[in-house]
Order: sequence, then C-alpha cells, then structure tokens
Amino acid sequence: MMPHPAGVTDTQEPWLLCAEQRDFLVVGKPTRMLSVPGKEAHKQDCLITRVQQEFPEARIVHRLDWDTSGLLVLARNARAHSLLSQAFQNRKTEKRYIARIDEPLDPAEGDIDLPIGPDLDRRPRYRIDPEHGRPSQTRYRILDIQPGFTRIALEPITGRSHQLRVHLLALGQPIQGDSLYHPDHARFERLMLHAERLGFPDPETGAWQQFELPAPF
Repeated sequence: MMPHPAGVTDTQEPWLLCAEQRDFLVVGKPTRMLSVPGKEAHKQDCLITRVQQEFPEARIVHRLDWDTSGLLVLARNARAHSLLSQAFQNRKTEKRYIARIDEPLDPAEGDIDLPIGPDLDRRPRYRIDPEHGRPSQTRYRILDIQPGFTRIALEPITGRSHQLRVHLLALGQPIQGDSLYHPDHARFERLMLHAERLGFPDPETGAWQQFELPAPF
C-alpha cells in the first residue's frame, strides 16, 4: 500500500451535498481532505475552497481532522455563521461518530472522562494530561464485534482536538488506521473514523435539524 502524505488533500473523491437550505449547507467530507486551508501553499486545496466553487458564500463553522470523513454544516451568511458557531460552543449540537478498533472494550458502553493536552514532545500528537489538560468527555457504545475489529459509536461531549482518538488510545484500543496513534496503522487503507450523525438548531427557526451519512466501512 502506497503511503499518503499526511495533512495534504490528496483524494479525488468528491465532497457530498447532503442538504441545501437558505442559511446552511450540510456536506460530507471524504477522508484525506483538509477542512480548511493550511498555511503552506501545498495545503490550499481543502473542503471549504472546493465547496466555495459552487457556493461562494459558504463559511466554515467546525472542522473534521484531515483523515476523518463525515458530516459538516457550513453557514451561508454571517448571521447563520454566528448562531451555528454559538450552538457548537454551547454544546447545543449532537455529534455521533463510528469507529473501528481492534478488540472489544470492557464494559461495552460507558463514559470516558480524561483531560487532554498537546504532546509538546511529539507534535502534532495530543495526550492525556491530568495536570494541564482540558476537561474532555466522550460516550462510547459497542455496536458490533467481528473477527479483526470491533465497531463502536462515539458521542463527544466536549470538542477537543484528537479527542476521540486520544481517549480510545487511553483505553488501549487506538482507532484502526490512525497514523498518529495506532502502532500498526499501515494495515488499513484509511483512518476508521467517520462523523455519521450531526444535529443542530436551525439558525432561523431554532427547529432541530438532524442528518446522517452512513460510514463507508
């Protein structure tokens, strides 16, 4: 398997338009695509620049890691951007991810409450940091156990960088295909993490909006 350059959009898989409303778009991001441009010239190709070719007014509200696929909501005007951003900051949204790990967790469902901070000696990694880390909570539940992998659902309560990846690593089960945290990541064609469900209040009416995009693995 040929290695992929980490942190650079190198996929030809198109983004998906899942919903088009007056104030927002819901899109599906493929794996190995940046959500927003990086500082370097070779990191300008990303989801938001591709979406803006069709919807120039689109604005990023939240992000997914380069190698995580799944749902994102984009604002279409300044007011919607402000209200959607507040919803994420105030935890008025619902996010559910699907992941694959090597072995089942025990217990089969529960809460992970471990503070996370940057790993200053191994950037861009993060780590559990009881002294200086920010409070971080994740709910998990086993969905399916198969030979070679266990499929789990993850609901982040907080939204720290690499939260799901670091929390599962702390339980001894890093996500399959994770080039930063899984010791045998090269066996897998991608990071097995996908944002399957996204819910948020409509920025105009406040009515609850919910969207799903099944995991491709």
